[in-house]
Amino acid sequence: MSKRTIHALTLLAAVLALAVAGCGSSSDSGGDSSSAVNEDVSGDVSISGVWTGEEAKSFQAVLDAFGEQYPNVSTSYDPAGNELPTVLSTAVKGGNPPDLAAIPQPGLIGEFVDQGELQPLDFAEDTIRENFADGVVNVSTFDDKVYGVLFKAANKSTVWYNVPLYETAGVEPPATFDEFVSNAETLRASGTKPYSFGADAGWPLTDLFENIYLRQAGPEMYDQLATHEIPWTDQSVKDALTTMGKVIGNSDNLVGGTSGAAQTDFPTSVNNAFKEGPEGATVIEGDFVAGEIAASTPAKPLTDYDVFDFPSIDGSEPAVVGGGDTIVMFTDSPASEALVSYLATPEAAEIWAAIGGFSSANQNLDTSVYSDELTQKTASALAEADTFRFDMSDLAPAGFGATVGKGEWQILTDFLQNPDDVDGTATALEQEANKAF
Repeated sequence: MSKRTIHALTLLAAVLALAVAGCGSSSDSGGDSSSAVNEDVSGDVSISGVWTGEEAKSFQAVLDAFGEQYPNVSTSYDPAGNELPTVLSTAVKGGNPPDLAAIPQPGLIGEFVDQGELQPLDFAEDTIRENFADGVVNVSTFDDKVYGVLFKAANKSTVWYNVPLYETAGVEPPATFDEFVSNAETLRASGTKPYSFGADAGWPLTDLFENIYLRQAGPEMYDQLATHEIPWTDQSVKDALTTMGKVIGNSDNLVGGTSGAAQTDFPTSVNNAFKEGPEGATVIEGDFVAGEIAASTPAKPLTDYDVFDFPSIDGSEPAVVGGGDTIVMFTDSPASEALVSYLATPEAAEIWAAIGGFSSANQNLDTSVYSDELTQKTASALAEADTFRFDMSDLAPAGFGATVGKGEWQILTDFLQNPDDVDGTATALEQEANKAF
C-alpha cells in the first residue's frame, strides 16, 4: 500500500459527510461557469466512464449543456461500465487513453498518478476548492496537487423496497438487521422473493459485505482491512461473511435463485423488483437505484417504492458506506480544461440532480434541485451519519477490488453460490489481497 493511498484513506472518512452537510447552502458564487457562449475554445474531448444505461443518458445531458456554452468543442462519451479499469489500463499501455475519465476507484486514480499518466488540475483548483469541502478535494490530491473532481457521489447504505409487496406481507422497514432477516422469511411466506440481486459482476456483493463489516467490525477495523493491515482471514471478516450468508445464503430468497442472481446484471435486478408484476421485494444497493426505477419501470416514489437505511447490526450507530465517480484528465488541452472546469461547478451538477439518480458533493448545489423526496432522504442520511467510509473495494488496487472475474468481485460471486464456505472464501480473499497490496 503506497503512502498516497494511505493518505487518501485517512481523508476519505469525512468526505461525503462533510460535503453533503454543506450542500444545504446555496450560493451565487461557486466558481461561476457563466452561461455566456464561449467560441474561443475548440477541439474534441473523449471521456470514458462507468455510467451506462440511464446514467449515461443523464451524463450526456450534462455534456449537451456544456456544448451550448462551448459550441466549438465536441465531446464523446464511451460507457465502459464495469470493464472501465481494464479499458483504461489497456488504453494507457497502448498510449491512447481518453482525454478524461470518470473513475469510481480512488485506488485506481492513485495508480495512474504514480505512473505519471494523469495531469494535475491546477487550472481549475480555485473553482474546485470553492465548490467542494477540503476533505473531498483531498481524496484526489497527491503530492499537494489536485488530480480530480468528485462529480457524482453515492450513498451505498440504502435499501429499496416494493411498498405494495411489503404491505401485502405485513412487514415494515426494519430498524435492525435481525428484523431485516425476519422480514425476509415473512415476505417469502407471503409468496414473494425477498431479494433481487444483480451479482453478475460482483460489485453489489462487495457493497453488501462492506455495509455489514462497517457495522459489525466498526470503522477502525474497516480502515485496517481496507489497507490490508489485517488479513482477510481475520475473524472479523469471517463473522461478516457469516452474517452476509443470512441474506444471500437461501436460494429460495433470491429472484432466479442463486444461479439466476449470479447471472443477473444490476439494471435487471432493479427492474425485477419494481416492474409491473414484480418478482422480488427488495434491492440492497445505493441511491442510484432510484434512477433505474424511474427509467425502466412505471413505479411511483413513496406509493410503489421507498427506501430505508441499511439496518443496525448488534446496536451499531448509523453508518454510511459511500462512493463516487471522480473526473480525471489524461490529456491536457484547452477543450479538456474547459470541460473539467465546467464539471466542477454547481451548474453542471444541477442538470443531473434534476433528472434524478444523482447526488453531488458540491457544497454550493441548492438541494431543492433534487428531483424527489427520496433523493433528499438519502442525501440527508449521507450527511447525518455518525460514521462514513468510502467503498472499500474502490480503495483497493483495481486488480483486487474492481475487476470483472478477479479478486473480490469473483470471490464473492463464488461465495454467493457456496455461502457455507466462509473459511475458504476468507482464504481466497487473503491470497488475492497478498498479490495486490
